[in-house]
Amino acid sequence: MKEKSINLPTKITISRIALATVLLLGIFVIYLLDEFSVINVASFNINLNNNGATINLINIIIFIIFIIASFTDFLDGYIARKYNLVTDLGKFLDPIADKMLINGLSIFCALNFVSLGSDVRFPFFCVILMVIRDLIVDGLRFMAASKNVVIAANIFGKLKTVLQMVAISFVLLNGWPFSYFDSNWVQYLHISDFICYVATFVSLLSGIIYLIDNKQVFGGNKNE
Repeated sequence: MKEKSINLPTKITISRIALATVLLLGIFVIYLLDEFSVINVASFNINLNNNGATINLINIIIFIIFIIASFTDFLDGYIARKYNLVTDLGKFLDPIADKMLINGLSIFCALNFVSLGSDVRFPFFCVILMVIRDLIVDGLRFMAASKNVVIAANIFGKLKTVLQMVAISFVLLNGWPFSYFDSNWVQYLHISDFICYVATFVSLLSGIIYLIDNKQVFGGNKNE
C-alpha cells in the first residue's frame, strides 16, 4: 500500500540529507576561514602520543555529527521495516542521503588538510573508485525509474555503507585508537588504510552485484 504523505522514516531520511548538507557546508566554511587566516585550525590539534600523532578537535566534532547522521540511516530503515512503512520515495531518497553523507565525507577525508596534522587519509584512488561505482549504480537506478522500477539497496549495498562509515570514522580520528602504535607506519599502510581498502572492495563488489541482479533494466523489452 503506497503512502500518499511523507511518513516518519522518509522524514528521517530527509533530515539526513539536510544534516549532510549543513555538515559539508560547515566544513567548507571552516577551512575557507582557515585558508584566509581568520581562524587557525591547527591550534585545535590534540596530541595523542610522543610520536606526534594528533586528533583535531574540529574533526572530533565532525565525527560526532557524522555518527548522529549515520545512526539515522539505521533508524529510518528499522522503523520502515518494523511498521511496514516502506515507500518508493523512501527507497529512492535513502541511497541519495547515504551518498551525500558518505561521498562528501570521503572526499573531505581524502584531501587531508595540512592544518589538521593528520597522518591518515582516505586514499584518493579509493574515493574515485567508489564515486564512479555510485555514478554507475545511480545511472542504473534512473534507467529503472524510467521504466517504473525502483531499485532498493541490497544487503551488499548496506554492508558497503557500514564499512565506509567505519572507515571514515577512523580517518576523522586520525587512526585512533590504532594510532597509538601505527602512527609511524608507512603512509597508506596504516590499519585505518586497510579498512578503507576493504570498504572500497565491498563497494565495487556491491556495484557488480547490482548490475548483475538488474541486468534486465538494460533491455528494451521490459514489461511495465
